[in-house]
Amino acid sequence: MSGEKSVQVSELTRTFGNFVAVDHVSFDIPKGEIFGLLGPNGAGKTTTIRMLCGILKPTSGEARILGYDVAKKPEEVKKRIGYMSQKFSLYNDLTVAENLKFYADLYGIPQETMKTRKVELIEMAGLRGHEKQLTRDLSGAWRQRLALACAIVHDPPMLFLDEPTAGVDPVSRHDFWELIYTLAGRGVSVLATTHYMDEAEFCNVIGMMYRSRLIALNDPDSLKEAMNGVLFEIDCDEPAHAEQLLKKRDNIQDVAAHGVLLHVLVKDESDKMMLENTLQENGIKIARIERILPSLEDVFVSLVNQENRMHVRAGID
Repeated sequence: MSGEKSVQVSELTRTFGNFVAVDHVSFDIPKGEIFGLLGPNGAGKTTTIRMLCGILKPTSGEARILGYDVAKKPEEVKKRIGYMSQKFSLYNDLTVAENLKFYADLYGIPQETMKTRKVELIEMAGLRGHEKQLTRDLSGAWRQRLALACAIVHDPPMLFLDEPTAGVDPVSRHDFWELIYTLAGRGVSVLATTHYMDEAEFCNVIGMMYRSRLIALNDPDSLKEAMNGVLFEIDCDEPAHAEQLLKKRDNIQDVAAHGVLLHVLVKDESDKMMLENTLQENGIKIARIERILPSLEDVFVSLVNQENRMHVRAGID
């Protein structure tokens, strides 16, 4: 991997009146890497991606895409990127082939070039046999593949994906990410926003966003390894009651429900006895309590809880 940077973001900020949507965000994306912007709805992910695509002007800070300043040369940026939004910008009354032709014309791709390009895209997206099918008749997964094909019809070196798999089943989401891997392998740089923790595992680097800020930035394994404390998983007969009891203990860092199980973050392994005693003294039967490796979800929940505690201490809503 070369040291060339496709994206360079420094102190990027966007406000709407008194509301800060994106707060001094900084990161880089090397050429050919997949960067995941992970966070809940309202964290600032879409506003960030819209600024990077030249759709929305930053209030302050700087962002360069493929060497172009997004605030000063947004049109140059738009020519060189692919953008796939949450709602799939497709025309339902056009066929698969017609949608591809429309976007090819939009980018000024010569007709002779597009003949070969269309075959490549149809193959890549697995849409062979669907060329004459109306877009409105496609399933969500097929529409997703077509939207990706339209986003890269002009063979851009940089691709932005805003919640590209929302509402798509897990198998189709996995297949979609295989396509993204293929593109990255060809040198395409990718920035994808998501709130799916499993999707974040596909990324080379993850930026975790919360309350408009980047609260963590690293590769998935490093984020897990950097999590302070020891994580225990508890299987007990009254998980909701147990969660409330453990949250009241000062020496417990975090408690989060994972289905009928509890994930409890403590300072060190010796705290296991304290967990057992607390539950047993309150009549809660423990089926299993064991140390586990943290997932990205555990890391994110822990960081969010830290942020919330800081806001409470600072008296911020």
